[in-house]
Amino acid sequence: MEKTLSSQQIYDGRAVKLRVDTVEKPSGKKTTREIVEHSDCVAVVVLDSKDNVLLVRQFRKAVDKILLEIPAGGIDPSEQPIDCVRRELQEEIGYLPNKVDKLGGFYSAPGYCTEYLHFYLATHLIPSRLEAENTEGIEVVRVPLSRILGLIDSGEICDAKSIAGLLRVISLGLKGS
Repeated sequence: MEKTLSSQQIYDGRAVKLRVDTVEKPSGKKTTREIVEHSDCVAVVVLDSKDNVLLVRQFRKAVDKILLEIPAGGIDPSEQPIDCVRRELQEEIGYLPNKVDKLGGFYSAPGYCTEYLHFYLATHLIPSRLEAENTEGIEVVRVPLSRILGLIDSGEICDAKSIAGLLRVISLGLKGS
């Protein structure tokens, strides 16, 4: 464990905050830690009744690339993760899941970020679109579950949350219905 000696917020943005903590290590040595504060998020593997995975293709400025990902989004203050799942899916892919199962979760980058991702499987889909201003440029892509490992192997699916969520569903042998 490290003891926090001081903490200074140096940036407060719309999506993230950045703080610098001065800490004392168990050895007594003092050092700094740069911490990105980010709200917790949900990441959802969506399966339709034909065992197709509904993915989103979107541009990600941080890496300057178009990525193929599972739907995900930030949990609003006072929002429960399960409610966030339903909202995000309606906004991003235009479906409301009638069945949502928790698959676990993980910290996205615990060396410098506070964000925790809650994983879910969403099935039994019904069309239901919610309009949102940050969904422009999102393309919904249906991929047979049987092709997912190939897309991961080829690097077409290359972000950690998508790989982790998809491999979890495959390892559990889960299917849509």
